[in-house]
Amino acid sequence: MGNVFAEITVINVKDMGLVQDGHITENNVRSVTLTAVVDTGATSLVINEEIFKQLGLSVVKTRNINLAGGGKTECKVTDPVHIQWKDRFAVVNAVVLPGGKPLLGVIPLEFMDLMVDPVNRELVGVHGDHDELMAL
Repeated sequence: MGNVFAEITVINVKDMGLVQDGHITENNVRSVTLTAVVDTGATSLVINEEIFKQLGLSVVKTRNINLAGGGKTECKVTDPVHIQWKDRFAVVNAVVLPGGKPLLGVIPLEFMDLMVDPVNRELVGVHGDHDELMAL
């Protein structure tokens, strides 16, 4: 099928809260717009150390993760970030993979009601132009 890429903006959620509380202005919110590989084999959002530092994120915990090549490594898990793709968003914790490339995994895809169109190699809405959340 080949790789599918998505341009997303990753935003520091704590900064968004500081704007709402009137402590900082919107132009002080730390965000990074990047191109991520859409990886339906990955669980969450994966960022590298550089993006982690640019966003000023904190570490919530460390976890062992399974790598695509079959190995395992210990990675930082960040406090929540806001992921924006077009008019859709998700708030998730990010996994920091040193030296890794940004990956957009299935949890944020599900939350944004997105899927991969393998023919056109792009993200599309599961329910068309509007997003829906499933509640069980």
